[in-house]
Amino acid sequence: MRRLHLEKKGIRGLAISESFSQDSKKSILSGIVMSTDLIIDGFVMGHSTVGGNDVTDTILEMHKRLDRSDVSFILTSGIVISLHNKIDLKRISEETGLPVIGVTYEASDYDLGTGPREMITLHTSHNLYIRNEGCTILEAKQLLDKITLQGSIPEPLRISQLLANTLLKAKF
Repeated sequence: MRRLHLEKKGIRGLAISESFSQDSKKSILSGIVMSTDLIIDGFVMGHSTVGGNDVTDTILEMHKRLDRSDVSFILTSGIVISLHNKIDLKRISEETGLPVIGVTYEASDYDLGTGPREMITLHTSHNLYIRNEGCTILEAKQLLDKITLQGSIPEPLRISQLLANTLLKAKF
């Protein structure tokens, strides 16, 4: 298991977001490789089934297709996406050997079997709710503080969400 080496400048991570419409059978997943210096240097795309259970396999395949040994962590926008398609953060962390952080933006009364989420307050004074595997809550908070310029959405997730939304509109 690789650790987050936050003392290093410009460590790279894979950030994954999704987009789908209510009549979609597939969700579009977009991944970007971005450094903590906020430099983008890679993209990867995938699909998962709306209402299915294949998102974890899709994320693992996206990571494999990237074939990037310099990726040091994985961020996901959400923990349960595409109408109940649960991301298995622990499995992704175990199979990739990387820390994985699932980010959500609102408190929830239920966890759909994903386990508890931790609330953290970013340097921007906004709260995030996270699940972390392969790193501590403190490391996750320090990383998210580094890559959040304003508001509550970390920059890599903001850009991967924009890309996913654009691909959905383009009927990718």
